[in-house]
Amino acid sequence: MNQIGPTHSGKSLVFLKLGGSLITDKNTSRSPCLKVINRIAQEIADSVRENPQLRIVLGHGSGSFGHMSGKKHGTREGVKTSQDWLGFAEVWHDASSLNRIIMDVLQSVGIPTLAFPPSAAVISQDREITAWNLNPLQSALRRGLLPVVFGDVVFDTVRGGTILSTEELFVYLAVQLNPARILLAGQDPGVWKDYPNCTSLLKEITSADLPSLQEKIRPSEAPDVTGGMEEKVKIMLQLINQLPNLETIIFSGEDPGTIQSVLNGETAGTVLHS
Repeated sequence: MNQIGPTHSGKSLVFLKLGGSLITDKNTSRSPCLKVINRIAQEIADSVRENPQLRIVLGHGSGSFGHMSGKKHGTREGVKTSQDWLGFAEVWHDASSLNRIIMDVLQSVGIPTLAFPPSAAVISQDREITAWNLNPLQSALRRGLLPVVFGDVVFDTVRGGTILSTEELFVYLAVQLNPARILLAGQDPGVWKDYPNCTSLLKEITSADLPSLQEKIRPSEAPDVTGGMEEKVKIMLQLINQLPNLETIIFSGEDPGTIQSVLNGETAGTVLHS
């Protein structure tokens, strides 16, 4: 069992992402999986109560909310025309609608949360974050509140506007906040060794493994404008190169209790490390 490492204030900081495939039906527009969201919220609440030292930055994907409208309007590629900007606003509305559902459920189980929408605070340059005032988010963490970020539209100095995934947000946050682990909970039990047969999981991946894996890592089958599993693995390995002590776990959050056990320091699925 791997234990979560300490952060600056003696607390344990972990980033947890709830994938869109886990919390929505990605093949049906604007379809939240409310039973799953409620169960996960309770697992997070139980973990925090069991381990008062635990600090979490929670992120979530947009699933069948933002991804479908994002694909329809091509928003991630850029926003230039008046019609594009109408699409940009539509994607914002869809992403924020799912976030409101998540926030309401977290509040209902007694988790003190604050949402930090990237659209209101982040500026990117060709999808690289160049400005994000993290003082409010850091203040929330210091005071025992749970910050929530999510895949969202942002203004971009090259593309006009774009969409940033939760993983891309986590990369920027990780460099600033230095979490011990990043936990990516989705529908898949990990990274498949033999996609599309899907009979064997990779237990661990390092940066050295990536060239041989690129043709085997599965793309997303549902609409996913930010790249699916292949992009997730690539982004996390690049981050681990910057932060060699960081561990990332890609696992399924579908089985009750798994998210709670991983938050408590156990491993599951596929572990990415230096």
